[in-house]
Amino acid sequence: MSYTYDDKNIFAKILRGEIPNTTVLETQHSLAFRDLYPQAPTHVLVIPKGAYVSYDHFAAEASEDEIVDFTRAIGEVCRLEGVTLTAGNGFRMISNAGEDGVQEVPHLHVHILGGRPLGLMLTQA
Repeated sequence: MSYTYDDKNIFAKILRGEIPNTTVLETQHSLAFRDLYPQAPTHVLVIPKGAYVSYDHFAAEASEDEIVDFTRAIGEVCRLEGVTLTAGNGFRMISNAGEDGVQEVPHLHVHILGGRPLGLMLTQA
């Protein structure tokens, strides 16, 4: 499978500094920032700095350093936001991929949501 990355997407522009963001955490390989349209009291997006379209793309092609950094950045964001199981009441982590997953931005990103009960994730259609 070949992945085609569009470097004109909004997250690529954020990474290049063309669009401002409210940074929560920045590491060597990851950036976490507040969602412009939060769906919960805590709503942070975490993205790798590399050009990855989806998590399967990232898992297949990212370096070990990128994978470890991204995973630890997600955990650190949860800690900073007070939504871990030890500091809060938990969180939801969502990553959409492709058309069926309703991915709006073609750059791997995870949403960290918390700070209130979030209800069921999916309902049957």
